[in-house]
Amino acid sequence: MDVRGPIGRDSETCQLRDVLDRVGDKWSALVMALLGQGPRRYSELHRAIEGISQRMLTLTLRGLERDGLVIRTVTPTTPPRVDYALTPAGRTLSIELASLIRWAELHREYVTESRRRYDEREALLKTGA
Repeated sequence: MDVRGPIGRDSETCQLRDVLDRVGDKWSALVMALLGQGPRRYSELHRAIEGISQRMLTLTLRGLERDGLVIRTVTPTTPPRVDYALTPAGRTLSIELASLIRWAELHREYVTESRRRYDEREALLKTGA
C-alpha cells in the first residue's frame, strides 16, 4: 500500500489501521520497549511502567500475545512463574519502536515548549487580545 495516496476503507487499509492501532497505543509501545531489553515477569513490567493499571497491563499483554508479538510462558512452580518475551516478529517491531522512543526522549522538551506557545496564542485569540 502506498501511504502517500488516499487512504480508503478497503480491507488492506483496515488491516493496516488495526495493526497501527495496536503498536501505536502508548501502553503497547512501552511494554514492547521493555521486552526489547529481555524477558520480564508481569510484576517487573507493572513496576516499570508508571501509571499503568493491572487491568490495562493484562489487556495490553493479551493483545500483544494475540497479535503474535509477545509470548507468555508459565513455569509450573508454587506460585506459578509467568514470563513475557518478544517473538521474532516482536523483536523486529521493538527495534523500530526504540527509534521512536529515542526521538520522543530527544524532542520532549521541544514538544512541551511548542504546546505551551500554541496554548498561549490560542488563549490570546479567545480573549480577543
